[in-house]
Amino acid sequence: MKFSQIPYERPDAKALMEQLSRLTDQLKAAATYEEARKVFLEKETLQKHIRTAATLVEIRHTIDTRDQFYNDEMKFWNETSPQLEEYLQVWTQAMLDSPFRKAFAGEFGDIMFINAEIELKTFSPEIISELQRENDLTQEYEKLLASAQIPFEGGVYTLSQLTPFKTDADDARRLAAWKAEGQWYKEQQPELDRLYDELTKLRDTMGRKLGYDGYTELGYYRMGRNCYTKEDVEQFRAAVVKHLVPLADKVYRRQAERLGKEYPMSFADNALEFRSGNPRPQGSAEDILSQGRTFYDELSPETSSFFRMMLENELMDVLSTEGKASGGYCTDLADYGVPFIFANFNGTQGDVEVVTHEAGHAFADYMNRDRIPMETVWPSMEACEVHSMSMEFFAWPWAEGFFGKDTKKFLYSHLASALTFIPYGTMVDHFQHIVYEKPEMTPGERHATWKELLGVYMPWMKLDGEIPVYSEGQGWQRQHHIYSSPFYYIDYCLAQTVALQFWAMIQEDRENAWEHYMAYTRQGGSRVFTELLKNAGLDSPFAESCLIKVCSAADAWLDNCDLTGID
Repeated sequence: MKFSQIPYERPDAKALMEQLSRLTDQLKAAATYEEARKVFLEKETLQKHIRTAATLVEIRHTIDTRDQFYNDEMKFWNETSPQLEEYLQVWTQAMLDSPFRKAFAGEFGDIMFINAEIELKTFSPEIISELQRENDLTQEYEKLLASAQIPFEGGVYTLSQLTPFKTDADDARRLAAWKAEGQWYKEQQPELDRLYDELTKLRDTMGRKLGYDGYTELGYYRMGRNCYTKEDVEQFRAAVVKHLVPLADKVYRRQAERLGKEYPMSFADNALEFRSGNPRPQGSAEDILSQGRTFYDELSPETSSFFRMMLENELMDVLSTEGKASGGYCTDLADYGVPFIFANFNGTQGDVEVVTHEAGHAFADYMNRDRIPMETVWPSMEACEVHSMSMEFFAWPWAEGFFGKDTKKFLYSHLASALTFIPYGTMVDHFQHIVYEKPEMTPGERHATWKELLGVYMPWMKLDGEIPVYSEGQGWQRQHHIYSSPFYYIDYCLAQTVALQFWAMIQEDRENAWEHYMAYTRQGGSRVFTELLKNAGLDSPFAESCLIKVCSAADAWLDNCDLTGID
């Protein structure tokens, strides 16, 4: 079924709660595993219906945040989802207490019980009002970003539409675009400060109501962290500062030489990688999707079937339009067994990376769409990001079809950007740990903390106050995840480290690398992150030796990359 034809009708919230209660009672009363299994599968079907309806609303709302019908439906789900959570938690406890737990684990795997025990630590009816308010505040932030109308060179642009100007080869134009965007954020700063201040204190309250010292421990449980700790993340951050920040610094020093700029450079100059301009995809959005089809057709039979299905069923909305939410994501519609990709094409290399990154997520979902329970279709977040970030590198042999004369630029830029992203992403994580350890911080203190961390993780940034917001330590407010998904961002960094392992394998033997990728992907969410890696013959990013190896391989490739004729 095409996406535009998928029907939506608001469910009766009371009826859903009654159904969940009935199923829980039946599970408790089951005399045999066969009876319990039948109830389990009925609940699985009901939860698919619930998630599909809620996801459909979210997709259509983000496609046009001005649509009043789906705006109202988002409010319904913002209020209803936390209420349903109470009933789902009672079900989860009944599953954990079931005399047939061993039989369930034998047939469907024990990961659902591992995750269920974590899930029970994230909720109590006592925090329903806070969860509802959190949903509302996140939606307010999203709508604020989507409402941006930024005057520039006689036109008016959304945040996404302004992005290409921020990497323009003309120094004056590029700086003007950064200033225009910065000015818009500056004008919204009172509201951005208010939203985050309330979110921080709200989450701290939730953590304390659940018996934690604050939000951090609850935040880890909400992210489903089932095989590593805050201490492991701290060790990873230390390794990034030790090994990756110096390599990223080397990348930016070379960039300053190419551009003829004094080091450290401004935010605007750091955004320009080559004096002749950053790599740009050739052709229209339709051309990019067509080349994406060629890539997936030739990569493997499985990827060919997957991508053609996405195109035929309108399961990608990629054009940047007025009223559309910013950013990009991949989700799924469980009732139909299909993924969905949301993006904002803007004429930059990021458009191609959508076709590889978000489609990497979608492919993993497609390969595991029939898993039971449905929670095991996807692994934990950092494991999911391995699918997407690694797929970007598998597209390298097809880069010329996407970039034409800019292919060499793109390959250099893509690898360099993968390396330089990790310090930024790690900084985002470090910032959030500080914020939730000190929820009483003022907005000014948060900005000062971000500016201090910039000096540690991104010393190549010149903080001279030339560009509003960014140079003043307020640039974190453009990072959606900080508002909507606390502690998510380190997942990208862990996954990028694994993806760089795949990159190194691809340089030696692409077919062998693809076999390892499929070995990783076919497991879905059946194991914890570290076990998924081990089963696919990959190193854990928490081992310092892993980061050392990928840094060494990437450094050597960048050193030997021939950029002759490219300024």
